[in-house]
Formats: sequence, structure tokens, C-alpha cells
Amino acid sequence: MIEQTHNTSDHELMTDVPLGRLLVARGLLSEEDLDRALTWQSDHGHQHLLGEVIQRLELATEDEVVRTLAESYGVPFVSQVAKTADPAVIELLSREFIEEHRVLPLFLVRGVLTVAVVEPSNLILSEDIARITGHEVQVVAATRTEIESAIRSWLPAANVFVIDDIYEDIAEEDFSVIEREATELSDLEEVAGHGPVVKLVNYLIFTAVQEGASDIHIEPEDHRLRVRYRVDGRLYEKLSPPHRMHAAIASRVKIMSNLDISERRVPQDGDFNVMMEGRPIDLRVSTMPGKHGEKVVIRIIDSRNNNLTLDQLGFGPKMLETWRAIGACPNGVVLVTGPTGSGKSTTLYSVLSEINSEDKNISTIEDPVEARLPGVNQAQVNKKAGFTFAGALRSMLRQDPDIMMVGEVRDNETAGIVTQAALTGHLVFSTLHTNDAPSAVTRLVNLGVEPYLVAATLRGVLAQRLVRKICPHCKAKAEPDERMAATIKAAGGDPNAVWQGAGCGRCRGTGYAGRIGIFELLAPDVEFLEAVAAGESIQSLRTRLSGSAFHTLREDGWSKVAAGLTTPEEVLGATSQ
Repeated sequence: MIEQTHNTSDHELMTDVPLGRLLVARGLLSEEDLDRALTWQSDHGHQHLLGEVIQRLELATEDEVVRTLAESYGVPFVSQVAKTADPAVIELLSREFIEEHRVLPLFLVRGVLTVAVVEPSNLILSEDIARITGHEVQVVAATRTEIESAIRSWLPAANVFVIDDIYEDIAEEDFSVIEREATELSDLEEVAGHGPVVKLVNYLIFTAVQEGASDIHIEPEDHRLRVRYRVDGRLYEKLSPPHRMHAAIASRVKIMSNLDISERRVPQDGDFNVMMEGRPIDLRVSTMPGKHGEKVVIRIIDSRNNNLTLDQLGFGPKMLETWRAIGACPNGVVLVTGPTGSGKSTTLYSVLSEINSEDKNISTIEDPVEARLPGVNQAQVNKKAGFTFAGALRSMLRQDPDIMMVGEVRDNETAGIVTQAALTGHLVFSTLHTNDAPSAVTRLVNLGVEPYLVAATLRGVLAQRLVRKICPHCKAKAEPDERMAATIKAAGGDPNAVWQGAGCGRCRGTGYAGRIGIFELLAPDVEFLEAVAAGESIQSLRTRLSGSAFHTLREDGWSKVAAGLTTPEEVLGATSQ
């Protein structure tokens, strides 16, 4: 997105004003902060530009500094370089020139080449670009972060010959693959072991973990190969390697996960591990045959992302107090519900970490184990070996547990054993795939648990979703339209307290950074449990809850909109009425 700045007369007035004074005039920097930056710059021999010093000291964001520079020189500001760039135009400059000067050609219109630059005052650079390309040059300003991200996205596709040296900055001590014995198949294995392929796959994994991605999608199309990362629940395209590398890339991932590289007609599942920055990271691999070749998806299980406390998940004070009380029950069944990727495992890990103590035996059975919990006995399902949830539960009950966590109740056998374990004095945590908390009751009944047993064992149900948080670096007040304002007001929110992210380099222009949970907590009272035992319908159970202190997912979402944590669009997209 290209934003226009001030007109020519404004430009003429501003070019003589120093950057620091402009930032102060716009309220982005205080006089004290400016003095601090100038002192730091002086103490370091004026080796750094003032804008770099201000960013280094975190007195203003990169986005704010470059926007101000753009206004001072009267040039447009680009907030989404990667989306704006035309890959055919990028080839007008060599990779070496682009990386050395941190510039990126965007598009060519009627002989005028528009180029994104970090420093719009560098007239010599503009003249060099015009001389090399033979086109008149129009510069636009962009942040270094945006330009570097676009370079990483586009250069592998535009200059395929440079993949040999891709990401040579990864230090050996920062990233290593835990090798396992590979399947022998001469040609494919030889190609998959070539330096460019190995470096590219390592680069994908390394940068995905750095950016906090949960999944890597390697997707072949007719004449194109694209790689996408899922960050904060949304997919975005990272880069587009040459299509001819697809077979080698897929084979390299298969070798790493000990899969059969000669089999391309059926889906395969595997896993491997890497050491990154001194910590182990588990990667689950799934391949799926398609019209244009195998699609490969790598799920990243980074234990660093699961080390959250209950206070960090997004609970309101009253709901958190009730949830903690449920977790302190001596026995019963406690369920967390929601679709795949809604953060259920993270919530359960947080609960177990909090209630874990020396005098309790906590055991889990999971598929897979997503985080290591010190002091907790964790086991992983192995279907090929016949080690199922139900079989593991029977064995676990003979291990004298106090608290048990079952990854998922997915069949009537597991549901029956979980119920019996709760009846015999154990506290059992597990997950279900239901759309809301009340539906968990009928789901258990549908799995074969008698209604009176559900009533006797159920201690609480937490339904949850994840919504993206507004980026704190580009957060700004927003005005919802009339329909949205009425919706927020009807839910008890304040339509005048709505925020959104404008989009900056730190959030890749999305306006969002990170995610937070929205929840609905069912803590059944005696009357509700009597209705469950009597076999009342789900509609009747929801009616009973409507007049109580029970808050739906959407209502909790609106409270987070009012608090400026997320946007109405995120809440509406994650919840149903």
C-alpha cells in the first residue's frame, strides 16, 4: 500500500527541519528523548544516523521514523512492499545491488521505475539505479524490515542461481538437524542431499521458528512452487522457489523424517527434530499426493510457545478464579473444547503446570506430546504399536495417578474409561471437538456415557478460540460502522472503544501481532447437573445458562474488543451467534 505524503509546499518547508525536531513536532518523541538520542549519538562519535539511534534506543518505532522521513522529503510511504512488488521488475537490478543498498524495484509504469528505499535523501543511489536500468526513477520510502522481508520473499524466485548461498548466516551452534538413518534411494537421495536443497530446507525451518510460525506449507502448482507459513493462525506466502526444485525439497523433508522417498502415491506421516538456539524443536511432517505433485506440511511444535501461565492466556479475573477453582477439584472430569488450533493443549499445560506439586502424581497420554512438563509423567500414543488412548488409560490407572490428562476423548471406549476414572477418585483433564461448552454434555452422551454419569463426574467445561491481537506498534482508534456499533452495543461493549492496527514493519503490514484466547466457562451448578441427568436437550440446557452468569465466546470477545486487545472482525470470524 502506497500512502501519499504532504504536498510540495509542505515539502519545501520541512526538508530543512532535522528529523528529531519533526518527530517531536508530531508527538512521536519527547524533548527529553531527543536529548538522550543526540547524547548517545555524540558519545559514539556520530557513527550512526539519528534515525538509527532513535530505533536502537526504542524511543520510536522504525515505522514512525521512516514515515516521518518520507514526509520530510515529500515522497510516498509504502507499508506492504512484498505485496506491491512486481517480480518481473525486480530482475532489473542484480541481487548483489539490491542486498547491498537495501532497495527493491516495485513496478514500471510508462518508463518510470518506482523503487522502495530506506533513505529517500540518497540522490546518488537514485541516479545509479536510473543508469543501471535505463529508466527514470521515482523513489518511495519503506522500512528496512519491510524491504528485507520482501527481498527474502522474491529473490529466490527472481534469481534462482543464488540459492546455494541462501541463509549462510545460520551459525552451526544455533541450528542443527538431529540426523536419523535415511532410506537408501540413489538418485533422489543424492539430489536431496545437495547443498542448495539442504540449505533451503534449513532456511525454511529456521525462519519459520524465528517468526513464530506453527506450520510450513510446501505447495506445488502447475508451473510454480510456493511456500507459506501459518503465523497467528493465518497463512502468508514466504517465498517461491523454482518449481523444478519441488521433488528434491520434498525428498529432503522425507529423508529427515524417515519416510519412503520412492512412494509418492499415498499420504505419509513422520517426524524429526532440530536443535535451535540450544533447545529441541519437534516437527511433524505430513505429505499428500496432488495433481501437481506432493504437498508437504510441516507442523512446528516449539515448547517455547507452550510455556505460558494461566494469567497470560487472556482470562478475565472472575473467570480465571472460577477456572482455578475447577482445577483444584479432588476428582471429576474437566474438559477443554474447540476446533484444532484453538489453543486447547496450551491451556491444559498451563493448568497442569500450576497445580503440579511434589505430593501429586500427574500423568498424561497425548498425541503428540507438544511440550515437556517437568515433574509430569508424559506418554505418547503409538497407533502402529497398538498403544491407543484407551489402552494407555488402562495402564495409567495402574500407575497410582492423582491427576490424569488425556489428549482427546475421541471414542466411546476412551469416554467410558475417563468417566470410570473420575468416579474412582481421579481428576481427569481432556479435550473435545465441540463448538461451545454446553455441547460437550451431549457429545459425551453421544459417545455412550449415560447422562447420570455425566452429571456425576462433570466439574467444568471451557470452550475457547484464538483471536489475533492488535499490533501495539501501529495501534490506532477506529470508528465502526452503524451495524457493527449496534452489534457491539447489544453485547454490552462500547462502540466508541474500538481499535485497529494500521499495519507496520513489525507486524508485516497486517495490523496484528500475536494471539489471545476468548473463552466461555461452564461451571455447572446443582440445577444444571440435575437437568443433565434428566436427559434434557441441548437447547434446554442453553436456555438454563442464558439467565446465569455464563458468558458466551462472543460476549467474552466483545470485552476484549472494548479493552483494545483485538478487533470486531476477529471476534466475528472466530465465533458464532
